[in-house]
Amino acid sequence: MKTRDWPIRSKLTALVVAPVTALLALWMFATTLTFGPALNLLSARTLLYDLGRPGETVVTELQRERRLSVVQLAGNTELPALAEQRGRTDRAVAELRRRVDGEPLRDAADDPLETRIDQLVTALSALPNGRKFIDERKVDRAGAIGLYSGMVSAAFQAFAGMATLTDPDINRQALALTALGRSRELLGQSDALLAGALTAGRFAEGEHTQLVQAIGNQRWLTESAVADLPESSRVAYQRLTESEAFTRLRSMQDALVVPNRSGRPTVDAAAWQASQDAVQQQLRDFELSEADALTDRSVPMAVRILVRLAAAGVLGLVAVVVSVLVALRVGRTLVRRLSGVRTAALELAEHRLPDVVARLRRGEQVDVAREAPPLEYGHDEIGEVGRAFTEVQRTAVQAAVDEVTLRRGLNEVFLNIARRSQSLVHRQLHLLDRMERRSEDPDELAELFQVDHLATRLRRHAEDLVILAGSAPGRGWRNPVAMVDLIRGAISEVEAYERVDVKAVHPAGVLGRSVGDIIHLLAELVENATAFSPPDTRVTVTGAQVANGYALEITDQGLGMSDAALETANTRLASSPEFDPAQSARLGLFVVARLAARHGVRVRLRPSGEGGVTAVVLVPGDLVTTEPPAGPDPATLGTASADPSRRPARTARRGAVTRPRTRPPTVPSASTAPPAPPTGAPTSTIPPANGRDEGSATPDEPDDELDGLPRRVRRRTPTAQPRSTVTDTPSPRSPEEVRQVMAALQAGTARGRATAITPTVPTGPAASTGPAVSTGPTVPTGPAVEAAPTDPPTTPEPPTVTERDA
Repeated sequence: MKTRDWPIRSKLTALVVAPVTALLALWMFATTLTFGPALNLLSARTLLYDLGRPGETVVTELQRERRLSVVQLAGNTELPALAEQRGRTDRAVAELRRRVDGEPLRDAADDPLETRIDQLVTALSALPNGRKFIDERKVDRAGAIGLYSGMVSAAFQAFAGMATLTDPDINRQALALTALGRSRELLGQSDALLAGALTAGRFAEGEHTQLVQAIGNQRWLTESAVADLPESSRVAYQRLTESEAFTRLRSMQDALVVPNRSGRPTVDAAAWQASQDAVQQQLRDFELSEADALTDRSVPMAVRILVRLAAAGVLGLVAVVVSVLVALRVGRTLVRRLSGVRTAALELAEHRLPDVVARLRRGEQVDVAREAPPLEYGHDEIGEVGRAFTEVQRTAVQAAVDEVTLRRGLNEVFLNIARRSQSLVHRQLHLLDRMERRSEDPDELAELFQVDHLATRLRRHAEDLVILAGSAPGRGWRNPVAMVDLIRGAISEVEAYERVDVKAVHPAGVLGRSVGDIIHLLAELVENATAFSPPDTRVTVTGAQVANGYALEITDQGLGMSDAALETANTRLASSPEFDPAQSARLGLFVVARLAARHGVRVRLRPSGEGGVTAVVLVPGDLVTTEPPAGPDPATLGTASADPSRRPARTARRGAVTRPRTRPPTVPSASTAPPAPPTGAPTSTIPPANGRDEGSATPDEPDDELDGLPRRVRRRTPTAQPRSTVTDTPSPRSPEEVRQVMAALQAGTARGRATAITPTVPTGPAASTGPAVSTGPTVPTGPAVEAAPTDPPTTPEPPTVTERDA
């Protein structure tokens, strides 16, 4: 039985029940031991009147019948007095049987006494057969005396069984009375022997010896019995023995015990009979009076015992009840106090401390003394435990305050570092922009654009620290931005932008206050899709207006995720948990969850039909608006049929969706027209916009934000010439080359004119809203020349992974 895990209430109950039960059992045992003797004393009256008196009557009648039976056997005739005596004996035996069969006597008698009563009844049942033998003279005088003496002896055995009283004085007196009865029986046996001898005229063989033994035993037994009687009883018996009958009977007994050679009795029959009857009656009356006195003494004594027993029982019961009450009260107090300590501990662990930590994380001030009040539970051990626990909870709350303060300080450090990094990145982007404007070498310009793209990604990673620190990034827009430009701005911040295809995107706009965060959110998901899919696969982005907002889907063809991993990621995206530094490998999930929770955007991952994963981004309806208006394609400027409201559906290379932009007409400048690239210059995919924020413009940078998103296009000065090997003798050109040069010149002129109107001109399908980064010079396209799509550079295959990481 394991008691270690029992509740404290059960332990205290067991601790109380065990001694109380033992005390109660001891009280019951002591009460039983005392109550039994009291019942014995009270049952003495029942035994006397239901067994003692009827039994003594039966003994007396049997003694008389025995004497008459011996006289009849000594003579030759039937005695009429014997028949009458037998009738009296039968009536006495019947009354005794009726009494011993009653419930009161059986209830008052113990087991040994019941056994002796049964033996007496069995002995009396032999009386009819004994009488028959006597009437038929089949027994002699000695046999008749033995028959009746056996019955009388069984009666005295029953009388001795009654003397089992608990009081020693009363019990000794009862045994003394029984011994006096036995001495009177010996006197009766002597009378029967002498009556037979007197009737026959002489003693039979051995009768004189029996007579002498009976007289001797009777005297000895009488002296022993009288010695155990109380003083008053001894005095009464002494007066009784000084009477004339006792004196005469003793003289005749002395004459009988003298050796007699003649064999004839030496006493007068009439004188013996008179003295014998008188002494028998006096002894019987003395015994009955002493028995009544003994009974009268036992009843008050039993009452006193019962009174003491009742007092002791009541006091014991009161002690048991008081013990139980004290144990229950003390146990209840202990349970209540210990339960109070337990409740306080659980309250601190489950509610107060988490609430304090939550309030501290919300930036609220917390009073440690108020949040950890002292627990007052007295000055004993439990009170010491309460005071110790008070110190523990104060330490815990103070530790929580210190931890949150430390975390807040770390967040401030992260935020400070991130802000500084953002400032440096902004300055780096401005410097790169100026360098791009002054650069004349197309290869150097291409490398500058690659550095520009890396700086744009670095800015996004710096914004991750700002978001994880609980602050908002610095970028922001005032006006709505078209959804397609927002998507391109997100793609521009991804390394493998050339693998991203923008499919069908329904026209829509996003309010300016959420543009920066949604661009960042989409960039994290797109980068996640490109990082965890093979390098030779495509990542597609689609958008559609739905009933409760705008849904964007980013689908890759990677290894996919298990159901458990998807469930874990979706739970983290939906709940926006606190950032755990131990989960730094899942940094993107925290960033996406924070950005989504900030604007009520719902993000969920699900398996795609091609084995990869689809990230579904649901922008709420209160952030979605109509798409901002856009002007005509710059390539169509200068034509009479140009419609400012027309939106050409030009499909970009690799599926990129373009959105043409316009500027108010200005006077074209020849200095803004870029020269034609050299023949055979490589072309490449132009990456999408880099998402430059409004505050990043510098005074020497032209306004490139036509519809809310920054847009920069790689420029070249008119005097810039591509690097080539200069020879003294120019190489001859074929007509096709001349035609291409002239077409490029014409296209460049058109671009120059368009640049005079707007600084940025989309250069074909890959036009975007951000920095155009390429690995080679841009091939201008015009009405007659389009940039032919080429395959993107080969990208090294990323390592095989089994779980997506944002």
